[in-house]
Amino acid sequence: MPPVFAHGALRLYLLALLESGPKHGYELIKALGERFGGTYSPSAGTIYPRLGKLEEEGLVATSSDGRRTNYSITAAGLAELNSRRRELADVEDSISASVRRLADDLREDIRNNMRGLRADLAATAEAARANAKTTESQPRSRTYSPEGDRVLKEAELMVQSFRDDIRVELRKHAGSMPLTPVALETVRTVLDQARISIRNSLRS
Repeated sequence: MPPVFAHGALRLYLLALLESGPKHGYELIKALGERFGGTYSPSAGTIYPRLGKLEEEGLVATSSDGRRTNYSITAAGLAELNSRRRELADVEDSISASVRRLADDLREDIRNNMRGLRADLAATAEAARANAKTTESQPRSRTYSPEGDRVLKEAELMVQSFRDDIRVELRKHAGSMPLTPVALETVRTVLDQARISIRNSLRS
């Protein structure tokens, strides 16, 4: 995959992010993740060395805020940013193109994963049907049976547990960054495929 930022572009974009006010490292990482719509999030190993270099060059200053280090743009940093506004606009265009490219890559990954998931679900359903045929000693009865009631309740509990677990994961994720359209589409696609596979298994 091509690099997200061209050479020197991330350095310039960090100055642009600091123009609005001081930020600590995590805030800069989060701001970049939001700018890319969740399709890309730089690592601490990518951000902090560049911030350190900017500080060495006198373009960024640091101050302590408890256990965190805040970064702020200096007069020299602002002067460089002002002299490179046209280049910054090109960086913004490049980011927009990167977002589209990364979103396309994610959609392709989703499609590939869904093909594998459909195959796995189909194989699991087929194995379950084969196992049921070998263990059934008599035709199915439409009358009530304690065993059938127990199995139904167990299935309902499994569905409820799955729902609760996913809701917890979604809320935990939303607490740190917004759910992206790509993530939403992934959830929708996986659930639709699971629903189809379960229905097909029940009708067999």
